[in-house]
Amino acid sequence: MPEQSNDYRVVVFGAAGVGKSSLVLRFVKGTFRETYIPTVEDTYRQVISCDKNICTLQITDTTGSHQFPAMQRLSISRGHAFILVYSVISRQSMEELQPIYEQICQIKASDVLGIPIMLVGNKTDETHREVQASEGEGLAARWKCSFMETSAKTNYNVQELFQELLNLEKRRVVSLQVDGKKSKAMRAKDSLKGKCMIM
Repeated sequence: MPEQSNDYRVVVFGAAGVGKSSLVLRFVKGTFRETYIPTVEDTYRQVISCDKNICTLQITDTTGSHQFPAMQRLSISRGHAFILVYSVISRQSMEELQPIYEQICQIKASDVLGIPIMLVGNKTDETHREVQASEGEGLAARWKCSFMETSAKTNYNVQELFQELLNLEKRRVVSLQVDGKKSKAMRAKDSLKGKCMIM
């Protein structure tokens, strides 16, 4: 098990083009970009509450290619929680998660049942589907992890995804809200509700 520190490390895995970066950017910055830019590895940080103390949520957005196996193993060994993303319009993207899940199980070994893992079907805004929600639920049941469908484009279930992932953590209490207060991003979002902004 990784050492406890002021960082809570979440690692996002999935095939190229499933929307990993879009989910992370939508959560951290509230933005969505239409163009696809391949990621090697990016890390984003956000302040959260951890055992009633302030700590840093560190989100590692990994590459969708299999060119960097050493980076993948390091991310797994250092991670506290994992988001496994597939696209609901690509069955192959779901199948490509199997070796990643197996590697998490191998590296985390006896700790794996206590580690928060969320299987995520992204791109629910698309009309053509290759993977039904019931199939995602079935795979999550086999893997003994949680499941959620999202759309980074329409911001559907994005905030909920990260909060639910933190709720799964049983080794310590982690929350997106610091001392019962909403995070800065959430407060800013609430203060803009019902207002127009020209940018």
